[in-house]
Amino acid sequence: MKTMTARDAKNRFGEFLDAARREPVIVTKNNRPVGIMISIEDAADTLILEMFMEKEPGYEEWLVSKVGSTLARVNAGSTGMLPHAEAVASLKARIEAKLARKAQ
Repeated sequence: MKTMTARDAKNRFGEFLDAARREPVIVTKNNRPVGIMISIEDAADTLILEMFMEKEPGYEEWLVSKVGSTLARVNAGSTGMLPHAEAVASLKARIEAKLARKAQ
C-alpha cells in the first residue's frame, strides 16, 4: 500500500489520484496516518458509497418505516430472529456466492 504526505497529495494531486486508482493510498501528516484514498471501484464493494451517494427522495423515510415495521413484527413475535452466529454464516455464504458469480 502506497503512503503519501498530505503536502505531496496536495502538490501532486494528479499523481495522487492515479496512485489511488491502482491501490489504496494512506495519507500522512506529521508522520501519522490521517486518511486513506481508494478508487470508486474499490469502494463499490463496501458500504462507503451508500453513506455518501445521493439517495432518492423519500428513501430515508422508507428505510425508517421498513426497519420500524420489522422491529414491531419481531417484538410481537410474528417474525423470528436468527442467532448471531447463524446470521453471520448466512451472510457470509451470500457474499461468497456473489463473489463467485462475479469471478465467472
